[in-house]
Amino acid sequence: MSRRLVPGCLVLSDWYRSAESKEFFSSILYKNRRKHFGLLEGPALPLKLSVDTVSYKIFVCGKSGVGKTAFVAKLAGLEVPSMHHETTGIQTTVVFWPVKLRENGRVLMFRLQFWDCGENAIRRFDHLLPACRDQADAMLLLFSFTDRSSFDDLFNQLARLSGPENGMLKLVVGTKFDQFMHTDVTEKELREFQQAWAVPVFRFQSSVSGVSQPALEDVAPLLNGLAEHLWNQDQLAVSLQTEVGVC
Repeated sequence: MSRRLVPGCLVLSDWYRSAESKEFFSSILYKNRRKHFGLLEGPALPLKLSVDTVSYKIFVCGKSGVGKTAFVAKLAGLEVPSMHHETTGIQTTVVFWPVKLRENGRVLMFRLQFWDCGENAIRRFDHLLPACRDQADAMLLLFSFTDRSSFDDLFNQLARLSGPENGMLKLVVGTKFDQFMHTDVTEKELREFQQAWAVPVFRFQSSVSGVSQPALEDVAPLLNGLAEHLWNQDQLAVSLQTEVGVC
């Protein structure tokens, strides 16, 4: 179901910088800051800019302390608490992100609902993991470049959280990539991991432009990449269903 994607082959990576995109991004911004959307809320676009919204549920997992909650907060444009606290239950965050497809110029509004649950909570309460995985479209496995054990734990995470019956998209994100002076994971190891597991790996910085809220350019590469892989998976699924129907 998956294939190796070259970044930017499906989604115009720099479209968010263009004049054409301003009205679309204005719907998710207020005074140049990201709007916060609840589970039942969405961007208000003028009728002339009405676009299709595609929704996805994304389960964020990884060893305690790798920065799962901070990672999601940055993608949503939220301020990140200075002190680390283990997530005690399930925390859901909705992120809207408009993209333009390279092939046909179609604009889509991605609605990404991130489900973040603390590792200790998952181990203590049996119902949390099934709830996070239920009808999830993708699983983001996080590790920290400054924590070697979190990278080694990816192998256990993949084995434990993905079974043969589970066809959800799997992506890996390395946090604290900007702290390269303290990294415990080499580029060679990342390449070998990707080749062995056929899972894309994204790199994400822990600091963002020296401000309390991340700018669009801080989160655009990862959100565009995530949208690209999700859309690719959907198109492959449609193509497979069509082939089965023809047969």
